Amino acid sequence: MMSKPIIILGIESSCDDTSAAVIQDGKILSNTIGSQKIHQQYGGVVPELASRAHQQNIIPVVHQAINEAGIYKNQISAVAFTRGPGLLGSLLVGVSFAKSFALALDIPIIDVNHMQGHILAHFIKEKDGSGNPPNFPFLCLTVSGGHTQIVRVKDYLNFELIGETIDDAAGEAFDKSAKLLGLPYPGGPLIDKYAKDGNPNAFTFGIPKVDGLNFSFSGLKTSILYFIQKKTKENPQFIEENLADICASIQHSIINILMKKIEKAAKETQIYDIAIAGGVSANSGLRMRLTEMEQSHQWKTYIPPFSYCTDNAAMIAITGYYKYFNKEFCSQEITAKARLNI
Repeated sequence: MMSKPIIILGIESSCDDTSAAVIQDGKILSNTIGSQKIHQQYGGVVPELASRAHQQNIIPVVHQAINEAGIYKNQISAVAFTRGPGLLGSLLVGVSFAKSFALALDIPIIDVNHMQGHILAHFIKEKDGSGNPPNFPFLCLTVSGGHTQIVRVKDYLNFELIGETIDDAAGEAFDKSAKLLGLPYPGGPLIDKYAKDGNPNAFTFGIPKVDGLNFSFSGLKTSILYFIQKKTKENPQFIEENLADICASIQHSIINILMKKIEKAAKETQIYDIAIAGGVSANSGLRMRLTEMEQSHQWKTYIPPFSYCTDNAAMIAITGYYKYFNKEFCSQEITAKARLNI
C-alpha cells in the first residue's frame, strides 16, 4: 500500500509580497506571488498599505496556488506560514489566514522563520525531481532588505548565527543608495542593471572596519551620501553623466564587504560549501563574484534560482515540509512576531 503524499500549503506575507505555494513530498507544484505595486510612488514599503493589500490578495493567491498545483483542499497535510521576522501588520494577515484555513480543514499548522525559509529554498525540488541541495554542514550568506547574516547550517532545522549586521542590511544599502541617485523603488535591481555598463573601480567609498564576522553598512551609506552631495554641488549633471560608474562602484563596495566576511567565515569554520540566499542573492554581481570565488578558493557554491531569491511561499512550504517530519506543529494560540531570531 502506497503511503499518502505529504502536501504542504505555504503562506508568505512578511513584507509586500503575498505568496502561496504547494509542495508535495519536497517537490514544488505551484508558487504564486501577488506583488504590490502601490509602494513605488512612496519610495518604500508603507506598512498600513501593505497590510491592506495582503487582505485583498491572500484568498485569490491561495486559490490560484491550489488550482495550479492540481490538488483538492482536503489533500493538504498541513499549512506552513511565516511567523516572522517582518512587518507585523503584514505577518498578521498570513498568520490569521493560515490558522482559519487549517482550522476549517482540521489539519495542523506550522510556524516558519522567514530567514530559515530563505536558506531552505536551496532544498526545493522541481516537479521533475531536479535540484542542487547543499551538503551539510554549509555556510549561508543570507542577504535581504532587512537582514545580512552568516549562518552555519548543520541540518535542515539546525542553524547557528555566526555573523550579522550591527546596523543596516546590505539590501537597505542598495535601496538607499538608489534613492540618493533618484532611482525609483525598489532601487537595488536598478543599481544591478546600470552597474553592468559601469567601471566598478571608478569611485571608492569609505569601508567600515568591523571585528569578527559581523557587518556594518551605515558608514558606507554615509560615505556615498557625502560623495553624491559633493559631486553634484560641483556638477549638477554628475549623476546623469556617471550613473553606470556610480552604480558599479556602489555594487562593488557592497559585494566586497560581503565577500570578505564569508571568506573569513570559511577560513575560521573550515567549511567550504557556501550558499547565498535572500533577495540580494538575485544580484548578478554577487552571483558572479561567488562563482569566481568558487574557482579561486576551491569552494563548492550554491546559488538559488531567481524565483526562490526574493520572498516566496515555496521556501516557507519546504521548511514546513521538514518540520512536518519532526511533528513540529504549533498551537492555534500562536501570534506573529516582527522580530524573530534565527
